[in-house]
Amino acid sequence: MSSFWGKNLKLSLFGESHANAIGIVIDGLPAGLLLDEEKIAEEMERRKPQSSLSTARKEADRPEILSGFFNGRTTGTPLSAVIYNGNTRSQDYTSLQDVPRPGHADYTGKIRYGGFQDFRGGGHFSGRLTAPLVFAGSLCKQFLSPLGIEIGAHIANIGAVKDTGFDPVTLDPEMFLSLKGELPFLDREKAAAARQTAEDAAKNGDSVGGSIECAITGLKAGLGDPFFDSAESVLSSLLFSIPAVKGVEFGAGFRMCEAYGSETNDPFVFDETGAVKTASNNNGGILGGITNGMPLIFRTAIKPTASIYQKQQSVSLSKKESVTLQIQGRHDPCIVPRAVPVVEAVAAIAATELVLAEQKTADRWTSEYNKK
Repeated sequence: MSSFWGKNLKLSLFGESHANAIGIVIDGLPAGLLLDEEKIAEEMERRKPQSSLSTARKEADRPEILSGFFNGRTTGTPLSAVIYNGNTRSQDYTSLQDVPRPGHADYTGKIRYGGFQDFRGGGHFSGRLTAPLVFAGSLCKQFLSPLGIEIGAHIANIGAVKDTGFDPVTLDPEMFLSLKGELPFLDREKAAAARQTAEDAAKNGDSVGGSIECAITGLKAGLGDPFFDSAESVLSSLLFSIPAVKGVEFGAGFRMCEAYGSETNDPFVFDETGAVKTASNNNGGILGGITNGMPLIFRTAIKPTASIYQKQQSVSLSKKESVTLQIQGRHDPCIVPRAVPVVEAVAAIAATELVLAEQKTADRWTSEYNKK
């Protein structure tokens, strides 16, 4: 099983949903980075279940840093952290060894690992593993912020309830501060309707999906490579590692398929400081795989939670016959609100990878940061 990612910032994710702990090892953070543990706790709190829209499973989600951190700063060596699991009910998943859930990784995981995978709570395939990603993202946000790079996201839609979008040209990162609630909509009036949509799905034993729009501001032009390590490639490789993500688009995305080049090209202009900008931002801040200095904007599609309480058709793998499955356990009727901080986290991780790749050595950044 491959759970490694990155070239300059390297991550190794470990653990299972109902094991003793989950965690992450982060290699490549520069030495001397001052970490605010309260900010880490705030990010972890955002991912936790907060209402009837979320699973009833309650975990403390307090990361315990084991290495790479001393006297409040990173040491430059691999930073590792664990998050202990406590509120598990593994008996709810016993039948899933033989009868896989439609839409879930029970079947593919069993085939891939010959039945030796930990199936409890989804094992290593569980959304529980996004908690260490949020921890890593919180560290990366603290690396990026002194460089003027900020990240924020909002719910673009839940079911048929759609939010307004970020202004892709004049986006002010100060607005990210208002997107920290349980249902971060730019149009606050849409939050009540979105909540009702999710609650209606839950009452019917069902679930509902949605999408998230995320923006990275402050990235300078020139980050990324033309092909395999393009800015889109680096971001997408992480975004598709989030369970339930089924689509990613940058800028105007799929809307470009129905447009003309004259409508989607972004004219170059000089801003008031003499810097090169674009008058529009249909390309989402990336041209040829390389950032162009405009806000980097993308949207992520989140499918409805696979674990639903309605009766569904499945198969008994041992008896080789069709059966009716009705699951037990605790599951989110809508995973979109809890996915917002996860999307922000992986965006921060990807941005850090791009910045470190451009700087070539973390020592250069460390010397500049320590002068401040």
